[in-house]
Amino acid sequence: MTESNTAHASAVLDAAAVAEAMADGERVRAAIRRVYQGPDAVAELLVVALVAGGHVLLEGVPGVAKTTTVHALAQALDAPFRRIQFTPDLLPSDITGTHVLDMRTQTFTLHKGPLFANIVLGDEINRAPPKTQSALLEAMQEAQVTIEGKTLALPEPFFVLATQNPVEQEGVYVLPEAQLDRFLIRIVMGYPSAALEERMIATHGSAAPSVPAVLSLARIASLVALARSVHIGAAITRYVVALARATRESRHVELGASPRASLALVRAAQARALLGGRDHVGVEDIRTLAEPVWAHRLLLRGAAIIEGVEARAIVEKALRDVAYDPA
Repeated sequence: MTESNTAHASAVLDAAAVAEAMADGERVRAAIRRVYQGPDAVAELLVVALVAGGHVLLEGVPGVAKTTTVHALAQALDAPFRRIQFTPDLLPSDITGTHVLDMRTQTFTLHKGPLFANIVLGDEINRAPPKTQSALLEAMQEAQVTIEGKTLALPEPFFVLATQNPVEQEGVYVLPEAQLDRFLIRIVMGYPSAALEERMIATHGSAAPSVPAVLSLARIASLVALARSVHIGAAITRYVVALARATRESRHVELGASPRASLALVRAAQARALLGGRDHVGVEDIRTLAEPVWAHRLLLRGAAIIEGVEARAIVEKALRDVAYDPA
């Protein structure tokens, strides 16, 4: 548990506060569902990441509503929102900002880039060149940017939602492991069911439903703080560590779940428990979130990739093999 978690753990969550947090989460999910017609798990994971104070990577082929879903979430939050379309020629200064000469005063003024918002959508993040990805990495990890040697803090809370097409090969830069590790959750968005696709076609062309703003910046910050107060029992901690060690011991894995990955899973589980109306993390919170929190962090061996082994299968095997001991 981190120092911040330890500080919050001393606080006892009030039942009314937990119930209110649960209601807030449902309002955000309902707002997303007004636009996004797909599995409820997508909206749930987005809200979990928001309350956990983490970033999200949405992965899927074009046309499965990744950007639309993020826009719906942004509309549900009464907070400044900016969208960045990543391209191979995008420079770090295009997203962080730069100093521009004011001809009238003959002085340089700072023009802040789109990262200076509470909610940032990075569309097709894997199209950004390495230098620009490095600037984004600093923002995601430290909630700050460096412009011409000067470090500037980003607004709080700071929430990045990035999209990428996993099958695209031309004009893309694979995200390095260090940057993938900064995403709390990866959401894989596949094709809709036949029934959903039929409904989408039937309603296409109708006026887009409005999405009400249901959470303020202050309330988001309050929910993040509340989530850090959710109790984590010793048995849950042992279970998370055992799962992480199981991924590291797999013959298919070069790098398994790190201690930071374990902390990320606990943080996400705290948020899920709070949104579920509970003041303590349960084993189902861990089991539900292990794959979306860990799979993108595992580095597979070359032989495993050739054999077609997927990272999520490693996590699923760990969940099958490691027993939870509540004692």
